[in-house]
Amino acid sequence: MHIVILVLVEVLIIIGLSRLVGLGFRSIKQPLVIGEIVAGIMLGPSLFGLVAPDLAVSLFPPETFPFLNVLSQVGLIFFMFLIGLELNPKYLSGQLEVAVLTSHVSILVPFSLGTLLAVILYPVVSNGSVSFTAFALFLGAAMSITAFPVLARIITENNLQGTRLGTLALTCAAVDDVTAWCLLAVAIAVARTGDFAGAIPTIIASIVYIGLMLTAGRWFLQRLAKHYVRAGRLSQLLLAGIYMAVVASALITELIGIHLIFGAFLLGAAMPKNEDLVRELAVKTEDFVLIFLLPIFFAYSGLRTQIGLLNRPELWLLCALVLGVAIAGKYVGTYVAARVSGISKREASALGWLMNTRGLTELIVLNIGLELGVISPLVFTMLVIMALVTTFMTSPLLEWTYPKKLIRLDVMEPESEGEKGIDTSAGSETSPHPFRILVPVANPSTQKGLVQFAVALAQPAVGIALNYRYPAIVNPLSLIEFEEDYAFESTPVEADRLITQRRQQLQELINTLEPPETRSCVHPIVRISSNVARETAQIATLEQADLILVGWHRPAFSSNRLGGRVGQMLTTAPVDVAVFVDKGKEQLESLLVPYSANIHDDLALILALRLLINRETCMLQILQIVANQAKEELSYELHTMMEQLPTSVRDRIEIKIIEAPEPIQAVIKASEGVDLTIAGTSRAWGIERQTLGRYTDQLAIQCRSSLLITRRYSQVTAHLASMLPEVSSQEPTLRS
Repeated sequence: MHIVILVLVEVLIIIGLSRLVGLGFRSIKQPLVIGEIVAGIMLGPSLFGLVAPDLAVSLFPPETFPFLNVLSQVGLIFFMFLIGLELNPKYLSGQLEVAVLTSHVSILVPFSLGTLLAVILYPVVSNGSVSFTAFALFLGAAMSITAFPVLARIITENNLQGTRLGTLALTCAAVDDVTAWCLLAVAIAVARTGDFAGAIPTIIASIVYIGLMLTAGRWFLQRLAKHYVRAGRLSQLLLAGIYMAVVASALITELIGIHLIFGAFLLGAAMPKNEDLVRELAVKTEDFVLIFLLPIFFAYSGLRTQIGLLNRPELWLLCALVLGVAIAGKYVGTYVAARVSGISKREASALGWLMNTRGLTELIVLNIGLELGVISPLVFTMLVIMALVTTFMTSPLLEWTYPKKLIRLDVMEPESEGEKGIDTSAGSETSPHPFRILVPVANPSTQKGLVQFAVALAQPAVGIALNYRYPAIVNPLSLIEFEEDYAFESTPVEADRLITQRRQQLQELINTLEPPETRSCVHPIVRISSNVARETAQIATLEQADLILVGWHRPAFSSNRLGGRVGQMLTTAPVDVAVFVDKGKEQLESLLVPYSANIHDDLALILALRLLINRETCMLQILQIVANQAKEELSYELHTMMEQLPTSVRDRIEIKIIEAPEPIQAVIKASEGVDLTIAGTSRAWGIERQTLGRYTDQLAIQCRSSLLITRRYSQVTAHLASMLPEVSSQEPTLRS
């Protein structure tokens, strides 16, 4: 096979497998990059070469490695440019003195431990062609690295960017990034010249070039930025000029004697941080780099990772020692410095785990070491395992140390006038827990009807005085989902911009709700999320929501209207859920509840009664469909509750019993004359959970009116009790 054709086949396999494995790792709450690194290792001798050696050699012969290396080096140059571009000075504005101390100690301790570890490793896993000084410097630098892009992504996904911990971690990582790259540059210079004295000219030349880039280079780049502002867009000519500057800067640092990546990083860091320019430049650059070039780098690294080299117990013990030194050095250094600076134990511990994130940045460093011959393939493999483990453990250890319920206390949503003075703590006798509806809103411009319906459930119409009514709150929940790692939009600064923009859109929606008096009970929540269904369930628990009210949507890869995220919420949310299928009926004057005496129908009836109490012109028909003369009675508790309703409410309830062989068709026919049908999830109404959590949706398709589908999670949720003066603060348990 022609060598170019073979390389293209390799690229096809690499991109497909990296996406597949990366998405698998995202499903277990790990960064996509970890899955892509693992995919690269899978293609190498550690798995593919072990399982099918002949096929592995046929698909990835050594003669294709130089081509993969060239593509991976181009990818690294532009990736390092993106890192420098996204290294915003704003990250250095918060708690800088604390961050500088913490960051430098978090580098000094692992660096020192790494050089001590070199004393043990050098005689065992190195050779005489590498000086001990170069080996020790490189090992210390490898132990000191923190992956700023992965750490920024973790902070954003956990909504930590607005907390003291998140701000401090970003500042520490930014300082760490700059310091660690300087250390690595020194280590490379020493490795290439053989000793520290020989590296001094290289170090001096590097300092001179950095000075030129931060003065004359920045002046020139600012001229480019002014041209961009005048033009209003990033033209192809301007983009070509910037890309040429990236490559030229990379070549200069390579000629100086450090490495290509430093020049690209330096140019990105020197770029003016005009928000629009940075955003457009990042968006135009990152997709091709992240989707096409970086997976090739992972595969190239994987082809050189040989876990089979760890073939003796003592080598695995050395690998464990490397891992232990890496984790302990970063964690202890960060924790002690943070505690000395006055940071609490919990925050210092969480900061220690965050700074242990190494990710792709570590892999870049290791490949440089292997390329220069400073480390052997055996040490390279040990350090790759260390990079994977330390990055993999960050998210679970952060969640264990600093759970979301504590993050919620640190990041409170802006409080509007209507919520001030309401004590939302459960169990308070003076200010009881408000009835709270959580409304996931994916698109504020198209989901006014959903929020308006939530307000109707929560608040009475104008003119209805309920002096015993507890406070009610509607929380429109808008989750901004990021699907890719290292994307510019997932940086904390850009994430804050998107959150502010989404909050403004929600406020515009709230300002259109009628009547105006009800707007005070609507308080939006905006978060970053990597999994909308899972995050919605977590927020519902943290906010003590009584009901999740979600809008219907058609899933992309299914014809089932109750599939996708809606189906996930119906199946997994730990609170009551209602799905609103809006057929454009703006009025809520007539309600229909088909009743078959199960807990989900009980919830349907309770929500109907809320609407009935809140709207004095509303009429309710309870439809009981029987196949014979048997009649399904309301549960005793629900019947008792209905008797406690005011006469003006009970007079607007009609219980109708009909015989019909097909209950679903009877409901569909009855729905023709009403504004809203409220039905519980059950087989009787063609809404039931089937295999793998899927729900059927026959009634959702054929219902003539708007439809509310209810699924009850708790049998003691107080949906109605707060509106009835004689009833206790919790509704009694309804029969299943």
